[in-house]
Amino acid sequence: MNAAVVRSFDRGPQYEEIEVPEPNSPHEVVVDVLAAGLHHFVRAQANGSHYSSRGENGLPLIPGIDGVGRLPNGQLIYFVSPDTSIGTMAEKTIVDLRRSLPLPDGTDVVRIAAAMNPAMSAWVALRRRIHFEPGQKVLVLGATGNSGMMAVQIAKLFGAGQVIGAGRDQERLESLKSLGADVTVSLAGDLEEATKCLGEAASEVDVVIDYLWGQPAALTMLPLLKKRSDRSRPLTWIQIGSIAGATAAIPSAALRSANFQLVGSGQGSVTMAGYLAELPSLIDTIAAGKLQVDAVTCPLSNVAEVWDAPTLAGERMVFVPAVRE
Repeated sequence: MNAAVVRSFDRGPQYEEIEVPEPNSPHEVVVDVLAAGLHHFVRAQANGSHYSSRGENGLPLIPGIDGVGRLPNGQLIYFVSPDTSIGTMAEKTIVDLRRSLPLPDGTDVVRIAAAMNPAMSAWVALRRRIHFEPGQKVLVLGATGNSGMMAVQIAKLFGAGQVIGAGRDQERLESLKSLGADVTVSLAGDLEEATKCLGEAASEVDVVIDYLWGQPAALTMLPLLKKRSDRSRPLTWIQIGSIAGATAAIPSAALRSANFQLVGSGQGSVTMAGYLAELPSLIDTIAAGKLQVDAVTCPLSNVAEVWDAPTLAGERMVFVPAVRE
């Protein structure tokens, strides 16, 4: 079969012919891959920068964390890849049936492959990491990324009373209002000045969904907390991504001077069973068109050429392997 293969973290995946993988347990089966999304996680997986990476010991690697496939009996499924070096960007892959869900015939496989991963982060965070209530106000830090744009929609879908989106990309910021953002704040230019403005605009939020971390998070915390009308009212900061830096200098005053809670959401903080429990309702939501999805398909054979190609606001690249008979 053919697959996208990473042999060095210094080079993107190349389209190669390799052996079809063999199942190793009664729960595993080889499936035909119909669609696999190129998510931020997958890029980080392929360059070795994701916190779950096993480094050089994990090479060679077929990237890809999830996808839509067809079982040998013809059943269409959405699946999350097992924690191995055999990912989803191949004509065939190994699926642990315990990490899969059946899909009805006629499902838009590209739409599901494009939206599930970026939507899952905010969906699971709000459902599994905190007790989110309709009417609460939400700040999405990093709202101009694909996951952030999904987070804006999901917060509104869950009944947020106000959603504030903050990010650097002005074009994407402007598009957030059509997705449900009530207020947008630009983080472009002088970051200290931008975060002061953000602290004022978002001072009354109940939840922060943070895809940036690094300096933007560190600089936002105190201005936000100092402007709150009631510092004893709970504020929960959910750390999901680290696009702006893997570490942030958290001011001690943020933890002492307000009812401030910092939690993480990701692999490890939520069990696989927890993720799987949320997938049916998320799949139904995507299939029903309740989340805006802009998928761009590409043959897997072109993976090397398009891997680092820029995409437009909200676009998600989906590789479509051509399964050989």
